[in-house]
Amino acid sequence: MTLRERAARTRSLPPLGGDAPGLLLAAAGVAAAVAVHAAVPAVPKLTAAVVLGMAAAHLPGLRPVVRGVARPGLSTAGKRLMRLGIVLLGLKLSLDDVLGLGWATVAMVLTVVAATFAGTLWLGRRLGLPGDQPLLVATGYSICGASAIGAVSQAAGSEEEDVASSVALVTLCGTLAIAVLPLLQHPLGLGEIEFGRWVGASVHDVGQVVATAQTGGPGALREAVLVKLMRVVLLAPLVAGVAVMVRRHARRASAGSADGVARSGSRPPFVPLFVAGFLAMIVLRTTGVLPERALTLAGDAQELLLAAALFGLGSAVHLPTMVRTGGRIALLGLGSWVVVAGVSYAGVLITT
Repeated sequence: MTLRERAARTRSLPPLGGDAPGLLLAAAGVAAAVAVHAAVPAVPKLTAAVVLGMAAAHLPGLRPVVRGVARPGLSTAGKRLMRLGIVLLGLKLSLDDVLGLGWATVAMVLTVVAATFAGTLWLGRRLGLPGDQPLLVATGYSICGASAIGAVSQAAGSEEEDVASSVALVTLCGTLAIAVLPLLQHPLGLGEIEFGRWVGASVHDVGQVVATAQTGGPGALREAVLVKLMRVVLLAPLVAGVAVMVRRHARRASAGSADGVARSGSRPPFVPLFVAGFLAMIVLRTTGVLPERALTLAGDAQELLLAAALFGLGSAVHLPTMVRTGGRIALLGLGSWVVVAGVSYAGVLITT
């Protein structure tokens, strides 16, 4: 069942009675993720939320609840709260800051994203991974981890199982990067600025970028966040491109059908509404009209919304299913990690 079909079924349920148990469980998961982050600051809240969602789906006491009465609300969290979080993510971006990095860095980021996306997509299809997993993993590695996977999956109408397994893989590899990349800084001969840009160009999630780059000093952290947010800017054109491909596929599928005209009405827009909101927030941040306090509150809300969404997606992970494709999806994760780290390392050496 696709996310679109699940959403249609969810809308047929009573608005509170159907979603309330799952949303309450997601809120509890967010609280637990915040507690984990407070106890172990090196673990980002979003990473903890995914892991806790996966744990909830497999604990004997919670499993029946997650798969039963809480499922509609958890699916709503994974979809609608993800969209709201992505919109607010735009307030972290200022076009002035991004362009201030220079055109050489912009070209480097574009090259890293294109090479990672194309290479991961090709490898995933060669490995025979099912459904939209190659597309979603490629998106997560090349742009911004689970947030990008959530955005593209909704434009493509991907199945929830594909989304969950892709999020789990990207989150795992991004978490490993927090421990691995700092160990490579000095062997690779990277100074503070170069290390920050390498981290920003190669690590998936924004929280994971911060956790990794802060080990290199304040200069590394600043450069990492700026380069990372430049990658996030590319989320909008990528989602728009996926929406165009879905429309073309739907047009070909409905060609010659008696109900082709009727079905064409369900095609996704070229730019989904939440992506338009994401772009509007970038423009709003660039104007400088919002006070720092408002930006801080929006950042906190964005992180909590994404944590709830990722808890919902994590709860949809079915480990026995992942085990059946475990070797192939692990190979895809490793191969994509080598591509994004290698291309970004070369780009940093060339541009700094």
